[in-house]
Amino acid sequence: MTVRIAPSVLSADFTRLGEEIAMLDAGGADWIHVDVMDGRFVPNLSFGVKMIEAARRSSRRVVDVHLMVLEPERYFDDYAKAGADVLTIHVEAAPHLDRQLTRIKELGCKAGIALNPATPVSVIEEVAHLLDLVCLMSVNPGYGGQKFIEYSVDKIARTRLLLDQAGSDAVLEVDGGISRDTIHRCWAAGADTFVAGNAIFGATDPQAEIAVLRGLCVEQA
Repeated sequence: MTVRIAPSVLSADFTRLGEEIAMLDAGGADWIHVDVMDGRFVPNLSFGVKMIEAARRSSRRVVDVHLMVLEPERYFDDYAKAGADVLTIHVEAAPHLDRQLTRIKELGCKAGIALNPATPVSVIEEVAHLLDLVCLMSVNPGYGGQKFIEYSVDKIARTRLLLDQAGSDAVLEVDGGISRDTIHRCWAAGADTFVAGNAIFGATDPQAEIAVLRGLCVEQA
């Protein structure tokens, strides 16, 4: 199974953002994860078109845009134009999922759904055939540096089963509290893509930490 490490630039040094993203690129990051927050769906504000443009200029990697916003469809066209490769919307903020996922694909982006910790996996059953990505939040969204929610591991396993039964090849991403202590359990449960912020940017050598996290996604004796 392919393992993707997706550093979250929410934890980067914003005064050196272009350099930070280029460093991740050179360090072997698979994706660059950009969190968009509106201060309404989540209690924080962050990023927009300019950040996505900066990520696109500074990196050759997949630009993975996570829309933690209400009425996400208002942003699709601008973010696709800015260089997003993946647009992920929260099921809790998107009552017209079929229409919204279809529109993302029409714009040439991969379409993803994110689920908050208390949102049941069953909500993706009807649209599994449209999904390129499922993002399971393993913290309550809105802030970096939170503690991993332990029941997320079982949820990952159930999501993997649902996707396999649906014949979906969607990426299964985990976002929140990913570190040396948690990544192996998430991988063993069936996740293949890992968003990490503080674990990478807080490390003495962020580039080396990407390799360490990737290396933990192996069978253990």
